[in-house]
Amino acid sequence: MSKQPATPTATAGPGEVPMHLFRKAVEQAALAISITDARANILYSNSAFQRITGYGQDEVVGHNESILSYRVTPKLVYETLWAQIQRQRPWNGLLVNKRKDGSRYLADVTITPVVGEEGDTTHYLGMHRDVTEVHRLERQVQNQKTLIESVVDAAQVAIVLLDEKERVVLDNQEYKKLIGDLGKEPALKLLAALREQMGEAFGKAHEKHRNIAAREVCIETTKKTSRWFSCAISWFEEHDVGADAFYEPLRRHYLLLTIQDISEIKRQQEALRINSLRALLSEQERIQGLRETLAGAVYQLEGPLNMLSAVANMMERRRDSGVDLPAASALEEAMQKSREALEKLRACIPNQSSEGMQPVDLNEVLVDVLKLTTASLLATGVVVEWSPSSGTTTINGHPAQLTNLFKQLVTNAIEAMNERRGGTRELRLTCTTRADHIEVLVEDSGPGIADDLRYEVFQPFFTTKGAAKQHLGLGLAMAQEVVNRHGGTIDIDPSHHTGCRVRVQLPLTTGGNHV
Repeated sequence: MSKQPATPTATAGPGEVPMHLFRKAVEQAALAISITDARANILYSNSAFQRITGYGQDEVVGHNESILSYRVTPKLVYETLWAQIQRQRPWNGLLVNKRKDGSRYLADVTITPVVGEEGDTTHYLGMHRDVTEVHRLERQVQNQKTLIESVVDAAQVAIVLLDEKERVVLDNQEYKKLIGDLGKEPALKLLAALREQMGEAFGKAHEKHRNIAAREVCIETTKKTSRWFSCAISWFEEHDVGADAFYEPLRRHYLLLTIQDISEIKRQQEALRINSLRALLSEQERIQGLRETLAGAVYQLEGPLNMLSAVANMMERRRDSGVDLPAASALEEAMQKSREALEKLRACIPNQSSEGMQPVDLNEVLVDVLKLTTASLLATGVVVEWSPSSGTTTINGHPAQLTNLFKQLVTNAIEAMNERRGGTRELRLTCTTRADHIEVLVEDSGPGIADDLRYEVFQPFFTTKGAAKQHLGLGLAMAQEVVNRHGGTIDIDPSHHTGCRVRVQLPLTTGGNHV
């Protein structure tokens, strides 16, 4: 066993640390310190070395440092270590060491060669500390980070984390998929849509880092189709880990945007709404058909009954002049029975639906009408040109009645174009906001309506479709009734000669007799 170096007793010169003070500092250091010869045989170890390894100085002096080695440390690490220090360069790294009791620990080791006056390595200075707990905590954090990233990537919704300058810090696979549909950084487009939708409320929530509950946003894709997303915003706070923030904590805020694609749900909801609207309008059309039939029957019966009434009055006057007319009594009784039957028939005519007044967006009504008639338009090869109004198009009205009104006009236009052989089939729907009313034009490329019939077509029981078409001629008359009920006007534009143009004008402040 090698002897320990003797403690110097010489007095230190100016600017030099006394050797006994130096020895005490090394002995009391918190790091495990050992000094070996050129073959790594231990010549000295301090108290911290014993505290970490369990070996006292008398147990290790003369033994090689390899007594601390454990087999799980790869051989390549030791080869790299020796290659470095033999070039007289310090080496630092992590080794799995073994204590005296057999337990293992992770050591952060630094080995520095001590070079003599002749340039040869005479000794090695080893310093190490137990970093097992630090490594455990680091690994635990890394495992949690990996787990979180795996969960985020596996999520069925798009998730993206942005810093205070709205730069993407973290995202998942679902978000990356959106980039192909919405272009670069979909988060910025969605946030812009939320800003426009919420106005000042978004700015206040953003400034105070308040969460925003899920809101529906519509975005146009790169393929010029619309996609619907449910977007929610949450805020997270992070403490700065820099040295400057150790005593004066600095905080950073991050915006977490979760994006759920609800396009399919919206399509299903829209399909359900259109089907419900179609069922409602179908019921209204059934009632309207029944009204047409019964009203036609009443109208047809009233004519002969009026003639009989005139005959009965003539017979009554002749009887008053002394002429005996036995048939007069029978005719009067028949007239009475006929009137009772006619009143019963009139009472069977169903009333219009008692739909309440409410705000109605005519742009939306016309879009619904196009959706309702899509099958007919496609089947007949009609090209549609739809020009919505850019201004306000909301009036107080009866939604179902207005929808039925414009559906009737579009259906009439389709039927008119079907009667014309050859040529283009075009339907133009235009909604324009005027100063005090909203104007809707329904134009078709059909045969049109003669000038002398422009007003007659709105009369009850007038039709240009012929008896074989089974029309009573009440469609435009009832359209006129709906327009009147909303305080508007409907007419056929006489200046339009390439088909038919029906013009409907409805006041922004609805007047008239509302039912």
